[in-house]
Amino acid sequence: MTRVLATYNIKGGVGKTSAAVNLAYLAARGGDKTLLWDLDPQGASTYLFRVRPKVRGGVRKLVRRKSDVENLIRGTDYERLDLLPADFSYRHMDLALDAAKHSTDRLARVLEPLRGQYEYIFLDCPPSISLVSENVFEAADALLVPIIPATLSSRTFEQLEELVRGGPQVLAFFSMVEVRKSLHREVMAKLRAAHVTMLGAAIPSSDEVERMGVDRNVVAEIAPGGRAAIAYEALWWDVRRRLTGRGPGAAA
Repeated sequence: MTRVLATYNIKGGVGKTSAAVNLAYLAARGGDKTLLWDLDPQGASTYLFRVRPKVRGGVRKLVRRKSDVENLIRGTDYERLDLLPADFSYRHMDLALDAAKHSTDRLARVLEPLRGQYEYIFLDCPPSISLVSENVFEAADALLVPIIPATLSSRTFEQLEELVRGGPQVLAFFSMVEVRKSLHREVMAKLRAAHVTMLGAAIPSSDEVERMGVDRNVVAEIAPGGRAAIAYEALWWDVRRRLTGRGPGAAA
């Protein structure tokens, strides 16, 4: 069964792309055929995977299913990990969706031919509350929500839970954490007490994550055994346990 996981947050700059890229890599490394769809017109995931940000026919043909989505998929440097790249036309995705019939489930329809071909499909989402967001909520089985432990994080989390009520599972986790900051520790303790569904793993603020853009690589390759690599592995274990009741490597 294909599971669709979207890294999403209303805010930008919280580590969505880093999570999408590293978790997709770990899923593929663990033996699961995996696809990452870079929905952000800025194309950060596409850049990190060394793929040209270009979708033949652009977003209008794609959401109207006039493009063969399977022919748009590109391989990456990693076994079992494919990419549906970003395109600058994605900046007009809201308009393209609004002009199409059944405008809130177009992305789910685009993914239909791919279900069964991949164990996991990751969606790297732009920060927004929009028609694109509504489509993501329809398509995704779970939202992976990175949250920086700051004073307004609780409000952002509560807004998101209200926004997707009755929709996909919300799996929030702390991102860009600096444990030396007392405020980060306090916010994390309060949010975990108030939201028992929060994942236990947390991604640290680290040079290893920042080097992804320089090396165009995942942290497990940049610094295997480093703090960030271990944190992403723990996060992937936690995500998969919530989805399936098993950690990676467990018997089916």
